[in-house]
Amino acid sequence: MSPDLSSLVHWILFLPLGAAALSALFLRRSGAVAAWFSTATAFAIAALSLRLLTQSTGDVTWHVELAKLGEISLGFGYLIDANARLMLFVVSFVAAWIHLFSVGYMQDDAARGRFFAGLSIFMFSILGIVVADNLLMTFIFWELVGFSSYMLIAHYFDKDFAAAASKKAFITNRLGDLGFILGIALCLHLYGTLDFAALKAHAGPAVPVAVGALLMCGFLGKSAQFPLHVWLTDAMAGPTPVSALIHAATMVAAGVYFMARVSFLLAPEVLQWMAISGAGMAALAGLCALAQTDIKKSLAYSTLAHLGIMGCALGLGHPELAVLHMAMHAFFKATLFLGAGSVIHGCHHEQDMLKMGGLLKKMPLTAATFIAATLSNCAVPFFAGWYSKDAILEAAWHGHHVAVFAFLALAALATCLYSGRMIRLVFLGEANSEAAEHAHESPWTMTLPISVLGLVFAVGAGFAAHYLIPASSLQVVHESLAEMRFSFTAPSTIVGLLALALGLGGALKFYGTVRGADALQVVSPRAYALLERRWMDGLYRWWIDGPQRRLAEFVAFLDLLLINGVAVRWIAGGATAALGHLTGRSFHRGQTRGYALWIVVGSLLLAWYLLAR
Repeated sequence: MSPDLSSLVHWILFLPLGAAALSALFLRRSGAVAAWFSTATAFAIAALSLRLLTQSTGDVTWHVELAKLGEISLGFGYLIDANARLMLFVVSFVAAWIHLFSVGYMQDDAARGRFFAGLSIFMFSILGIVVADNLLMTFIFWELVGFSSYMLIAHYFDKDFAAAASKKAFITNRLGDLGFILGIALCLHLYGTLDFAALKAHAGPAVPVAVGALLMCGFLGKSAQFPLHVWLTDAMAGPTPVSALIHAATMVAAGVYFMARVSFLLAPEVLQWMAISGAGMAALAGLCALAQTDIKKSLAYSTLAHLGIMGCALGLGHPELAVLHMAMHAFFKATLFLGAGSVIHGCHHEQDMLKMGGLLKKMPLTAATFIAATLSNCAVPFFAGWYSKDAILEAAWHGHHVAVFAFLALAALATCLYSGRMIRLVFLGEANSEAAEHAHESPWTMTLPISVLGLVFAVGAGFAAHYLIPASSLQVVHESLAEMRFSFTAPSTIVGLLALALGLGGALKFYGTVRGADALQVVSPRAYALLERRWMDGLYRWWIDGPQRRLAEFVAFLDLLLINGVAVRWIAGGATAALGHLTGRSFHRGQTRGYALWIVVGSLLLAWYLLAR
């Protein structure tokens, strides 16, 4: 890497760390100053990332060795390829607008200084994952992401549900990280290096299944993939900007980005699991979103569905499509979360969609941006989501993965269903509560970010990537979009248009039949309850309260019986007590002369030992 580029990456990575340190140490009581300082820093990082995206070509590297253990070199460095440049821009650009949105949304929060310091340390952590050139550096920043997300989700730590959600996210991610660190150790054992470039050179076509399976565990936790997806919906307990930052553009996308980074270490068996489980989760999560009345939780299930689509793209052997969909998803899903935050703010902190309605007239700018992002979410042709989502559907069809294509088609239909439901319940019809009746448009610090992300990028990001950005600056996008052309005969287009007609159109009509209630719950309470029930949470609860608790009680019994009872009390305890009794009688007699004698003897022995060396 040239000195100019290396210094540019230094600034991108360490600016948020400096902002976090200054905000935490000096600005915690000056919330407004901390907010604007952190926001200005975020926009500076976005500008630097845009410069790196548009001006650098090819893979650029920088590395410094920190320690060497035998033949193993441990270092700190950067590997900036096409995926890294795209991820840097998406993360920093979306995060900058989320910072600006937070200035208005968190205006009345007494802990604004702590909140913006947390946003900055989170940005430092996720950017570290993006630029890392080796597995060890990735893991360190991976754990920093886990810590900072725990801190942000628990911002309202005095509320029980927020504290419980942050602990659930932290513990679930640690389960995945256990497999991740074992995968790192296995790579070190097999290949003697942790550098991505060296691993790619050493790893042949016959990569052991265990390597990819263990590394995938980190992806399962961080990107909320089955069966470690249970933390994501609970994480909505944090402030809405946190939901937008963590669950739309950064934390959950980190796992997708990492798996694309190490795709050469994934055996066919691992890829097959990722494809079928990702497609299945996309379909199931999309359907479960139909049984959520909390606007943020409905969007959380939407995120789960799109993460499943990204995981499916990885499994199909198209990491470039996964990264592309990650980028497009970041724009429209961040808009949806921020739009939901604007709605919640305008409705005086009401989050129940059944108590909203008629907000199109009350909040026209928020409604316009939200609907634009929703259409992109539904993959309307030539919107941002269409470019990536339909490409993944096409990849499944041309790869002859019938089951995967069927699940993805069901996910496309479910997406249109819950999107139409959300628009109908929130923005159309009449107000269903006092909060909706007196709703008001949000301030400019909140409407400007959703306008930029929604009306510009959620609509035109795919078009811009396809036609406006030079191919040499963003090879990954152009490689993915090279064959993407609108055609009425393409299977993905047929599925998408049918989903729009049946799903979006049908939901707009169906959910307008009942006022102040969920039409599906009224028509089919059993189906609604089936989708509303959190089956995996129930399974985990049964495991913890049943087999795991009994196993823990048995281990505790062995600890008391063998270690505490036999080893400590009978053997170690008895020997120690006898030795203490003998030394006590010999040394502790309460005579000054005796103590002085032993001090002299000890000093002489110590001097002899030091001189003898």
